[in-house]
Amino acid sequence: MKKNQYFCATIFNMRLRLYIVLIILVFASSCSGYEKLLKSSDFDLKKAKAKEFYEGGQYVKSSELLTQILPRYRATEEGEELNWIYAQSYYGMKDYFMAGSYFKSFIDQFPFGKHAEEANFLAAMCDYNIAPRSELDQDNTNNAIEGFNVFMNRYPGSPKVEESRKLIKELQEKLVEKSYLSAKLYYDMKQYKAAIVALNNSLKSYADTKYREEMMFLKLNSLYLYADKSTKNKQRERYQAALDDYFSFMEEFPKTTYAKEVGNIFQKTNNFLKEGIPDSGVNN
Repeated sequence: MKKNQYFCATIFNMRLRLYIVLIILVFASSCSGYEKLLKSSDFDLKKAKAKEFYEGGQYVKSSELLTQILPRYRATEEGEELNWIYAQSYYGMKDYFMAGSYFKSFIDQFPFGKHAEEANFLAAMCDYNIAPRSELDQDNTNNAIEGFNVFMNRYPGSPKVEESRKLIKELQEKLVEKSYLSAKLYYDMKQYKAAIVALNNSLKSYADTKYREEMMFLKLNSLYLYADKSTKNKQRERYQAALDDYFSFMEEFPKTTYAKEVGNIFQKTNNFLKEGIPDSGVNN
């Protein structure tokens, strides 16, 4: 019985090794064939294989072949289609930096081509896909918003207009959050003068932000703390600015979640302006 089990195991192992060898040989043969294709001077074959690789989702091979042959077909009727496949190959690889560059180049070369509409949308999508999280630089976010706006202006009847609007709204929320985080950073660092300016600018730029109540409170508290830490000869003017901001805040948020904190700011600010208090600050 044990001999039979040993014999079966041996046969299985031999077959497994044979299959592995065959797979390696097929893979090696395939690689060898592709290497020969890259070195070939048969441009028509390379063009055909590039399309075949693209259709099969082998975007790296497709793009490598197209890199070699595109200059030859640039001024031909096939140039548009080959350039389109080239840009799409990078998009398929999720290399959005390169894809975005090639889609924009495609639009410049073939502004009225059959793929122009989709190229405009995908160029914006590339910027959308590489837009970073809110706390980082938002150049790509701005580029994506601009790209979608250009797309909607050029193709107002496109079925992708509604999707573009939704994506723009999403991207704008990212800019709002970036602005909020940047302004709040000054507040957290106790740089109240810079916080006041940053919060004010953010509120002007994004009046409908979901952070509006919090940002207005942070601005009010920054005005109060800035006045509190100022030299005596500048305190009255700065406390008055804080009091003015208090009334603006309460007018907009009469049932604020910061009622206790805002009440304390009002009381202390009002007391100073009515009676004066000892200088508690050293900063300008």
